[in-house]
Amino acid sequence: MTQSRATDAASLAEGVLAGDARACARAMRLVDDRRAGALDLLKAIFPHTGRASIVGITGNPGSGKSTLCDRLIEHARRAKKKVGVIAVDPTSPYSGGAILGDRIRMGRHATDEGVFIRSVATRGHLGGLSRSARDLVRVLDAFGCDVIFVETVGVGQDELEVTRTAHTTLVVMAPGLGDDVQAIKAGLMECADVFAVNKADREGADATVRDLQLMIALGSESMIASSKKQSHDAHHAFAPNADASAPNARAEGWVPPIVKCVALRGEGIDELEGALERHRAWVLTTEAGRARRHARLAEELRESLREALIDAATSALGDEIDAAVRAVEERTTDPYSAIESLVARFHATRG
Repeated sequence: MTQSRATDAASLAEGVLAGDARACARAMRLVDDRRAGALDLLKAIFPHTGRASIVGITGNPGSGKSTLCDRLIEHARRAKKKVGVIAVDPTSPYSGGAILGDRIRMGRHATDEGVFIRSVATRGHLGGLSRSARDLVRVLDAFGCDVIFVETVGVGQDELEVTRTAHTTLVVMAPGLGDDVQAIKAGLMECADVFAVNKADREGADATVRDLQLMIALGSESMIASSKKQSHDAHHAFAPNADASAPNARAEGWVPPIVKCVALRGEGIDELEGALERHRAWVLTTEAGRARRHARLAEELRESLREALIDAATSALGDEIDAAVRAVEERTTDPYSAIESLVARFHATRG
């Protein structure tokens, strides 16, 4: 990196830390586009991060994620909290463009200096978030946001990446979006820290709550049985006098609460915010929460390492990758042998 780029990154970092909204916008653009200087910027702001509460919001399309996020922003602003929002929209596989329309439902906060909303495109990245989402969160954290909402694309049961970005994952559901099987599909139980049954004034809301309660109960029984075995083996899975049969009574485990709400009318938002705060306290004060934070950081480093290694290998091997593709296409070798050969050559280039 040239000296001028390093100076620009340092200047931009100073602006972010000083709470300059324009500097924050420029920094997020730099990070999202992965331009030269982005890494220096992130390195400079990292010591000033780790203070914000990060809430991931995911769920099926049409469940009301953006409207609910709008209400949570309103609640946070009443408490005088500075709010950041990252709204992720899908990228077209044909044009490469994105509508970036989620922020329309949060438009009433556009003139509030205490709210910073950034729409980003997935750019083909899977898992419900954009490739740069974690780094954008850190920019908002350094910018001084007290709470950061990260709204995922909303495409189904595979949006698990948000759990590796947020401290608390809010799964939004609504009656009438699917049959009972939707409530027990893989990924949802593992993803949710808090469930919000939005549009609870609609017919079927109580049935949706019952389906979730059944799913949570089945999952809790499995976790309790596993924890009891660990307690027998390691003598520390349960605290003394813990009543494993009571809801939310596992000594360090967390049973996702279910909150009914109507985001359009602002109903149930106080209760939902309370559930989010209780989970944040659990993350910060329990050994299980500490282990979760450690696992989250470990996974982030592994993923970043994978990306860095792929970039390094692609750069080092260059035309050899194209040659390997031609060889497989001509069936002079198989793809597995080709990969083994490329890996061996990459190791050789690194000395």
